[in-house]
Amino acid sequence: MTNQELQTIKAQVEEVFQCINRRTGAQRISDEDLPRLRQAFEFAHNAHLMQRRKNGLPYIVHPIAVARIVAVEMQMDANTIIAAFLHDVVEDTNYTIKDIEEVFGSDVAFLVNVVTKNTTGKHTFTRQVDNFKHMLNSAQRDFRPLLLKLADRLHNMRTLDSMPAHKQMKIAGETDFFYAPLANRLGLYNIKVELENLSMHYRCPQEYEQLEQLIAEDRLTNGEQAADFARMLGDTLAKNGITTQVSVEYRKPYNLWRKMNKEQQMSGFKHLPHRRFVSIVYDSAGDKTAEKAAALQIYSLLTDNFDERPGSMVNYIDSPKENGYQSLHLQLRSPHGECWEDVYVSSKRMVHHSQVGIADGTHDPNNESLHLWVEKFIKVVNELGTNPDGQHFMESIKLTFYNDDITVFSPRGMELKLPKGACAIDYAFAIHTDIGRQAHHAFINGQLASVTTELHRGDIVEIKTRDDATPCREWLAHAHTYRARSYISRYLASQPRHPHTRCPQCTPIPGEEVVGFKQADGTVTVHKRNCTKAISLATQYGHTITEVVFDEMPGVFYPVGVHIVAADRCHLLSDMVNCLSRELNLSIPQFTITSESGIVSCDVEFPVASLDKLTNIIAQLKAIDSVDEVTRVK
Repeated sequence: MTNQELQTIKAQVEEVFQCINRRTGAQRISDEDLPRLRQAFEFAHNAHLMQRRKNGLPYIVHPIAVARIVAVEMQMDANTIIAAFLHDVVEDTNYTIKDIEEVFGSDVAFLVNVVTKNTTGKHTFTRQVDNFKHMLNSAQRDFRPLLLKLADRLHNMRTLDSMPAHKQMKIAGETDFFYAPLANRLGLYNIKVELENLSMHYRCPQEYEQLEQLIAEDRLTNGEQAADFARMLGDTLAKNGITTQVSVEYRKPYNLWRKMNKEQQMSGFKHLPHRRFVSIVYDSAGDKTAEKAAALQIYSLLTDNFDERPGSMVNYIDSPKENGYQSLHLQLRSPHGECWEDVYVSSKRMVHHSQVGIADGTHDPNNESLHLWVEKFIKVVNELGTNPDGQHFMESIKLTFYNDDITVFSPRGMELKLPKGACAIDYAFAIHTDIGRQAHHAFINGQLASVTTELHRGDIVEIKTRDDATPCREWLAHAHTYRARSYISRYLASQPRHPHTRCPQCTPIPGEEVVGFKQADGTVTVHKRNCTKAISLATQYGHTITEVVFDEMPGVFYPVGVHIVAADRCHLLSDMVNCLSRELNLSIPQFTITSESGIVSCDVEFPVASLDKLTNIIAQLKAIDSVDEVTRVK
């Protein structure tokens, strides 16, 4: 290591200690801990002395940078900063966790152990999945390892340009899928945004650069007007004795890319709303009881002087987001333009909390709201931990660490937070598994609705259950939460089903004359013998024909449809429904009827177990007075 490198390292670590010394209040590091911090740096420096990073720099620059993120950007405690200096020692050198414990204590050893990757080559699933599980499970004891790992990943992303392209894709993909959503869930907004955008920069550099250019052009074209509008807002408040910090913030490329690519909302940049927002930050002297009153006073003054978009105000102060974010959102019309401008009103405490998230309360053992949040997060982690499948575990993470949420209410006023896009069945399972399992229909804001109906912020939801109701496959297309999707999937998988695949064209049922064709993967597809697809396959792939047993199985049903033609008469409809539902005890998911010139046409869908059952149903329908014809349809 050269003298110049040693001088650079010394300067970097001294900057970290200067930042630590400047910390005040509850977040201050004690004088007794400062020697331990320096000891940790020296220990890591000596351990990594002969190692270098991919970019050629001495390896110790990485632990120093991670320690700086933990100390300055996250405002963490002394032991977490010590662990940041030491986090790669066990993984990359000959030192052990026991060595760390003997010098720095069990708490530091625990933190280092959690972020140390399993390099034995023995994995339950894959190395990545096992590491993710190991980290999340640690949250049941302590959140600090998650924050430490996020700091480690953040610096790795900041220096990813030295890695080859395939490594960049791997690391950036992990970051977008796991680490950025985790940062969002933990309330680390700045880190979440930076991770998202660094990931996009390395995954899709051309698209990222195009968006950066469009943002720069928009700033050049409209920035002066936006800044002038912000000044007008600040002057209005100042004239009324309210001191604020007002600024125009442009959204980052990843945020705009996500907005541009929302399903059924493809939009070009030029016509994309919400490209920027005006931030108004006020000082409430840390008094939470006065914050809402101050925010509402600002809201009142602004809407007295500027046009407000009706219904645009969202109160995240009373109903924070799942990650603890608080603010007052509204939209005002700028005198300079035809569009509505987003305006966010926040206290300094709210802004600080959105930057450091859960770390904001790690030093306060009496923080009741933090304890409630931690308890809920651990409950989520426990649910994830019950999933024995590594692939589904990763899918569960994606469902659980959602980007945005909504607040809905029970009829008695209980608040419940769900991911944006969630439906009534998500709400039902969030209340209790039994309610989700037996959900039949819902009332949303007093109106009857299906359990697959999407919910929106502020909805009042009531779930009605029935003892004979069971989950159905259709729910999976609408459910958003891990709890709902996990239970529905397990229930459907537990139901008996035929080992064969039915041809979707002829849809055979047990009792019909069928033929089987063996597929390349070993599965067998069953066709009716008169199916045109089967005839074609027999001509081309006759060698794949195989014997097949396609008998009725208890609990297995197949949807079929019949077409009924009858002469119209009084009570005809009630007689048909009575025959199907009462006499035959069938559920009727679809029933359509038309009448023209005294002739009734009716299409009915219902589940049957076999051809014999269907033949009996058709016979009973034909026996109804004035029914002329009953035929099976696709």
